[in-house]
Amino acid sequence: MYLYSTPIFYFMTFETKLTIKAWAEEDRPREKLQHKGRHNLSDAELLAIIIGSGNAELSAVDLARHILASVNNDLFDLGRKPLEFLTSFKGIGEAKAISIAAALELGRRRALAEAKPKDRIINDKAAFEILSPILSDLAHEEFWIICLNRNNRFISKHKISSGGIAGTVADGKIIFHIALKELASAIILCHNHPSGNLQPSEQDVRLTRNIIEAGKMLDIAVFDHLIIAHNQYYSFASNGKM
Repeated sequence: MYLYSTPIFYFMTFETKLTIKAWAEEDRPREKLQHKGRHNLSDAELLAIIIGSGNAELSAVDLARHILASVNNDLFDLGRKPLEFLTSFKGIGEAKAISIAAALELGRRRALAEAKPKDRIINDKAAFEILSPILSDLAHEEFWIICLNRNNRFISKHKISSGGIAGTVADGKIIFHIALKELASAIILCHNHPSGNLQPSEQDVRLTRNIIEAGKMLDIAVFDHLIIAHNQYYSFASNGKM
């Protein structure tokens, strides 16, 4: 009599992440950029290219989605975060965090380079486009002015002051010293609100009125005062506050 031993098989299941290499080629971020163009990639896919790799649980794209979700998919907010915020994500070391920060800064500088001053500043949107790349994603307040000639043509832009999260001081003497030096016939005031709140404070309104009155004595018109926050703006002129 023969005894047959029956083999016993143990089946084990493993939860594994689906790596980018396992995706269809057209869905891989690098290949997708190469074959379809960079404009066809999502923010997460572009960020995944910068990251290069994910972690034990997440692919690079999933990790990128996780990072973006933490800032409500707001690239301006992500651009304001310190390196410590980025390195708090598993799979993002110092080198990757620096790469992300550098890429976001390069994007900001490109936007600034593209926002070349128009020959004439004819509305609040044109003024916003000049200063938005500078002020939209700052974590502290800054106050700037745009100087214009008699034909509303752009002369120059200048930072007046830099402050903290809650505010900054705008000295009228400095503002008009610069305006007179530039032989400006008009100026546009501008500052940012890091909180994202576009509404002017009582101090903002009072300052604007004081600058307008001082400008009248020097024959320098104050056309507008913009408040910029997270790539949006509030215009004093358009809202009847001038």
